[in-house]
Amino acid sequence: MNEINNLFLRLSKRAETYDKEHLVKTFVNVGPLFTILSNKDHEILYGRRGTGKTHALAYLGDSIRNNGDIVVNIDLRTIGSNGGIFSDSTIPITERATRLLIDTIAYIHDGIISEVIEDKSEKYNLSKLSPISEELSDSISEIKVGGEVEISKSITANEENTKGSSTSLGLSPQDISLKFDKSGAKSDKESISFSSQRKGLETHRLHFSSVYSNLFNFCQTLNNHVWIIFDEWAEIPNDLQPYLAELIRRTILPNKFCTIKIAAIEQRTNLCIYDSFSNRIGIEIGADIAASQNLDEYMVFDNDESLAKDFFELLFYQHFINIAPPETLDSLKILNSEILINAAFSQINTFYEFVRAAEGVPRDAINILGIAAMKANNDKISIDNIRYAARTWYARGKEKAISSNERAHKLLRWIIDEVIGKRSARAFLLKSNVKDPLIEYLFDSRILHIIKENVSGKDEPGIRYNVYSIDYGCYVDLINTSSAPKGLFSVIENDSDSDDEVFVNVPMNDYRAIRRAILDIDEFNNHVA
Repeated sequence: MNEINNLFLRLSKRAETYDKEHLVKTFVNVGPLFTILSNKDHEILYGRRGTGKTHALAYLGDSIRNNGDIVVNIDLRTIGSNGGIFSDSTIPITERATRLLIDTIAYIHDGIISEVIEDKSEKYNLSKLSPISEELSDSISEIKVGGEVEISKSITANEENTKGSSTSLGLSPQDISLKFDKSGAKSDKESISFSSQRKGLETHRLHFSSVYSNLFNFCQTLNNHVWIIFDEWAEIPNDLQPYLAELIRRTILPNKFCTIKIAAIEQRTNLCIYDSFSNRIGIEIGADIAASQNLDEYMVFDNDESLAKDFFELLFYQHFINIAPPETLDSLKILNSEILINAAFSQINTFYEFVRAAEGVPRDAINILGIAAMKANNDKISIDNIRYAARTWYARGKEKAISSNERAHKLLRWIIDEVIGKRSARAFLLKSNVKDPLIEYLFDSRILHIIKENVSGKDEPGIRYNVYSIDYGCYVDLINTSSAPKGLFSVIENDSDSDDEVFVNVPMNDYRAIRRAILDIDEFNNHVA
């Protein structure tokens, strides 16, 4: 196997398997993403699995730390070590939520302390920080015992007496002596003991006002800004997410010394609920926290071919030069990203086909590239290698993953038949205000991709649609056949002089007519499922 293909196989599929230095060196900024993330507004970074949320926030954290601020990175997969207690439905949700909140605040507290201790500039006054730290720690460790309390008292008395006598005979050349000694001793020992026993359930308590004031004082005494980065938000059970969001809203968002960034999957995020009294629990986007960023909007090939190509070209170049031995780079003369692409792929169109197959998801791109490199062996990667790899990865990493959801699998087959089979398209439109859980499931599984939002047509004024494209792996076998898709979808364009139907490849905001591209999910629900 040639050296380039061999190195492509060494690319790791997940950001957390790399050390921080590698993540920083391989980060590729997309548009204004880093500029937006690096401001002090509280924000949520949305993106499906594999789109690079962890990578982006790791780079952000390193950049902030280099500027002298404190950064606390929280991987929410590691929060809560109580034997899966957060997902135990037999425990009341109030207790589960409270323990989650306590663990989270404790993690933030410990994270700040670690940063202070590891700081070598001696800019922190530990004598001032220590008592405030203790107050914060105390405010998150209160336990209340509910139920009966039983106290028992016992008294134990002990008495000890000792008596004795002795006789001694002494002989010497001058004298004979006889001594008789009688002694007696008496000692009394008495002990009293008390014991108490509580019967009831220990419950944890958390006072938001106390935690907020202590955290505020702690951060103020630091005289530094604290950035708290929450990664893997979707790993928190769905019913507990609003309570964690409420903790953030009440104790951290009002704190001018703190900034929060959250990495989340939109379809698996539940930030706000209302109780039976219509009281809000959690965070409102826009009202409590700044508008979110979405990585899915940046790298999809059908949105901007040039942007997607440049991103993946630089991404693989950065990874390649950071894992390749210096002698390999010298011998191959890999001086820039363009040289690498020309050396690795049989032609530029092959690389374009690869970017299209990745559908804007870096993790999928790395998996497809690895399979294609293995298939190419000692040769450059060809279009046939890319199509084989895309087909293999789709079957292995995507279709198999949704096979356990029978209804979602049926919907996918129906969409493929309707859109690709009957309309010769690879995309469709759904109303923006309609949320279908199966569509969201397929989107989260990276089988459907949103490539445009708020598309409209003059034949249906006031109604907006989202454009969903079908994953490349669903139709790769049809390419170069009479059944291959002819474009994204068919419409009558606004600038057209006739009513002839045309296929578009880059979606616009407005069209004269879009009826032929709209998919009616109700038809599936009523007749197919």
